[in-house]
Amino acid sequence: MFRSNNLAARVFERQILTPRPGASVNLVRHFYENLVPSCTIYDIDCPDHSFRKFTDDGQYLVSFSRNHQDLIVYRPTWLSFSCEGEDCDSHSLPQKAKRFDSFFTQLYCVSLASSNEFICKDFFLYMESHQFGLFATSTAQSHDAPTTEGAIDGVPSIERITFYLVRLEDGVILDEKAFCNDFVNLAQSMGVFLYEDLLCIMSLRYQTIHILQIRDSGNLVDVRNIGIFCREDDELFINSHAHCMGILDKSKLDDLSAHEVANDVQHHQVTQGTSLLSGIKQRLLSFIFRKTWNEEADPTLSCLEKDNDEIMLLFQRVQHLKKKFYFHFQDYVDLIMWKVQFLDRHHLLIKFGSVDGGVARSTDQQPAFFAVYNMETTEIVAFYQNSSEELYSLFEQFYDYFHANSRNSLHASFISSHSNNTHALDQLWCIKNKTNNISQFVKKMMTSLPCTCQSQSPSPYFDLSLFRYDEKLISATVRHRHSTEHPIKFISRRQPNILKFKIKPGPEAGGSDGRPKRISSFLFHPYLPFALSIQQTYMQPTVVNIHFRR
Repeated sequence: MFRSNNLAARVFERQILTPRPGASVNLVRHFYENLVPSCTIYDIDCPDHSFRKFTDDGQYLVSFSRNHQDLIVYRPTWLSFSCEGEDCDSHSLPQKAKRFDSFFTQLYCVSLASSNEFICKDFFLYMESHQFGLFATSTAQSHDAPTTEGAIDGVPSIERITFYLVRLEDGVILDEKAFCNDFVNLAQSMGVFLYEDLLCIMSLRYQTIHILQIRDSGNLVDVRNIGIFCREDDELFINSHAHCMGILDKSKLDDLSAHEVANDVQHHQVTQGTSLLSGIKQRLLSFIFRKTWNEEADPTLSCLEKDNDEIMLLFQRVQHLKKKFYFHFQDYVDLIMWKVQFLDRHHLLIKFGSVDGGVARSTDQQPAFFAVYNMETTEIVAFYQNSSEELYSLFEQFYDYFHANSRNSLHASFISSHSNNTHALDQLWCIKNKTNNISQFVKKMMTSLPCTCQSQSPSPYFDLSLFRYDEKLISATVRHRHSTEHPIKFISRRQPNILKFKIKPGPEAGGSDGRPKRISSFLFHPYLPFALSIQQTYMQPTVVNIHFRR
């Protein structure tokens, strides 16, 4: 629609031209080709805080104190100053521009953690509709915790994990939820997923998915737990059934008291009979059994069905079941839940794997499985291995559905992905065509599932239909990266040879010594031409740069 690079001309064209239905927001985003961060203030004078991210509505900047005890929230403002003369752009910025408080106003500082607890600096989820923020504190992690009933061996324990629901407008703590002697993966919010007003928390140690609802009043309300039991009355039913079985077993043991030789065997059988698989594992094994039973193990099965040779057909199915199900039965039983996410209000995507992979940083080489679970019917409705090309096809075509962005979030709906952007899809296909082992490629792609909640910046400068940049150095995914000495270039997608702006982390003159390891992170405002670049170097002060449009 726009043909001119002049901002004033684009505004005039917007007044007289009407966009296609449903394309108005994408059309407005094209203005960012002209509205770019054109000025950088290096090594700004700012408080020594750990800056987390901007909220998706751009109203708040969330940060934590260096001792990981306090939550500090800022309101982004804009630098304002006066100058003499007509050409203000030729004047240098005033001295106050190098101060952090010229761009941000501190709203409050709230203490969340106690003396033996620390705020998890990588964890923060935002409920945009109510401006609620979810934070987490925890005590130190222990790898030598004693095994308790129901806990998984090999999973570390944290004495106390507390989730706090905070109203970001004034810093009031509305509610909290504590887990004791448990383990929830809080790094990059991996163990927690927020969808609209529903929250799921994955307890790795006790293999339980806790579903909570965030009420308008700011209360965290338990909805259901999925793990040992799947329905609300499962525990009552099993306990009543076990009570009846206990009475019967006691009478049987009394009758067998005369047979002392066989007594030990009978005791062993009764003990074994009381051990049950968890509810979610029962559903999983039942689904795998039925799926394997209904598969055609041999092309001649269709002919056998026509000939009504039911005995031979049954024999073939049993043999197929032995190879595909019973041979791997113990492997399926040993699976634990690693990670979970909402697909919608009724379905969960659950990742299963070995105990070692549940707490490992890298799971590329770990065997893993994915199951789609219906919370209402308590049924597994789909099951895939991480090398499944069918699952990869769904991942490639419907990637946005896996992110399950809230319908209330305006900005998060326009994050570029290979299912909504041709340039991102071309990049994915290019990587796919270069691979020598398609199975390993699929496994590598599947490591991103289930998706991490609110892990991407909705900034229009990461829109691949507007700008091109090196995704090894910077991307919409909010995470730390190895720093580079050279500026990161953002090039116009419409005009391939036109450099729009550059982002350079660290000091203006660059690092004096290339040996220390430097880590950079980038915080982009969701809609303003404004960004923070934060460079951290071992045993050296943090360098914070502000990039904005002057």
